[in-house]
Amino acid sequence: MYNIIQHAHSGWAYLLLLVLGIATINSLIGWLGKKEFGNKDFSLALVGLIVTHIQLLLGIVLWIVSPYSSMLFNNTSEVMGNSGLRLLALEHPLMMIIGVTLLTIGYSKHKKKVISSGKFKMLGIFYTLAFVVILSRLPWSQWLA
Repeated sequence: MYNIIQHAHSGWAYLLLLVLGIATINSLIGWLGKKEFGNKDFSLALVGLIVTHIQLLLGIVLWIVSPYSSMLFNNTSEVMGNSGLRLLALEHPLMMIIGVTLLTIGYSKHKKKVISSGKFKMLGIFYTLAFVVILSRLPWSQWLA
């Protein structure tokens, strides 16, 4: 079961990076280019939010069944002393939760704005912050190996 969820989580991550990257760039272009907020912009932001939340759910299930979570609770000092273990057991899950939270806040705030620039600004700021947070704690060594 662990391997199936791990492959799903890893595969979905590529989709997440693509969709979230497009949604982030679109919101920045709309904000800085003073464009009108339309259905396409709403759809891109929503799809980015949905894909990210699905990835979060996969990640939570993966973390629960992974050996890293039990290592974190059973041998905390060893995990904290090993940067690779610490990344997978603590840093990656925590930063992904923070990234998804930022994304969700940005999406919620953009819906309350009436004018296009305000919508794009909220999405641009929060989606960019979320994207940077997510990119910062990806286990790149596993992806690029």
